[in-house]
Amino acid sequence: MSVQTPAPPALPEPVEALTRRLRLPYLRTAAPEVLATARAQRWDPAEVVRVLLAEEAAGRDHATTRMRRKASGLPAGKTFDAWDPAASPIPAAAQQALRTLEWLGRAENLCVCGPSGAGKSHLVEALGHLAIDQGKTVAWHTLESLTALIRRHRPDDTVSKAVGRLIRADLIVIDDVGMLPVSPDAAEALFRVVDAAYERRSLAITSNLHPSGFDELMPKTLAAATVDRLLHHAHVLVCDTNESYRLAQATAGKGVTPLIARA
Repeated sequence: MSVQTPAPPALPEPVEALTRRLRLPYLRTAAPEVLATARAQRWDPAEVVRVLLAEEAAGRDHATTRMRRKASGLPAGKTFDAWDPAASPIPAAAQQALRTLEWLGRAENLCVCGPSGAGKSHLVEALGHLAIDQGKTVAWHTLESLTALIRRHRPDDTVSKAVGRLIRADLIVIDDVGMLPVSPDAAEALFRVVDAAYERRSLAITSNLHPSGFDELMPKTLAAATVDRLLHHAHVLVCDTNESYRLAQATAGKGVTPLIARA
């Protein structure tokens, strides 16, 4: 018969009231067990204070990370846990260099181009999650969502302010440029973000076209100005492959959880 460990005594009401007043929820949660351990092991009072403050700091860090992940708009939860470096056409050395995130500190851009299914979106989304885990802020967009942003703020002439708020993020991701026809509003939105972020924030753009071919999507003059700013401090990775990563997974039966026949 197993013996259950008794629950540590609750905090005295005055102490709990102070933790609520000072907004220390993680300290309050951890305190009963920490204090019980401290009494049993005769901790130095300074160690008790350190452990309790460390619990509060760790709780706040985790909460901030969750908030940043939710606010980022990252769409599918694709991280490097599910990334197969060997299956990517991107050289392993380049993958490793990107994962250091040193390029974010230099406000450099990343352009990943290639055919559908090459793993472009997975790579930049995983980099976004990694950046959040390391205390950075991320904003994920498509051209459609950027276009909606421009249209929403144009009537009251607050487009510049909206774009300014957007580029407060350490990394701005624009996914799947060139998959659909680009409207004049979308072309304007892309230029505004690239121009505002130039030498201030990092952009990560995925496209089925090389940026030099953006003049197929938008007016040549606007395309030239956009690409000039985008590529000045950019790492351009070309996924030169005819094989779809998604299709390969599906063919190998890895795209779904196998069905289990029931008796």
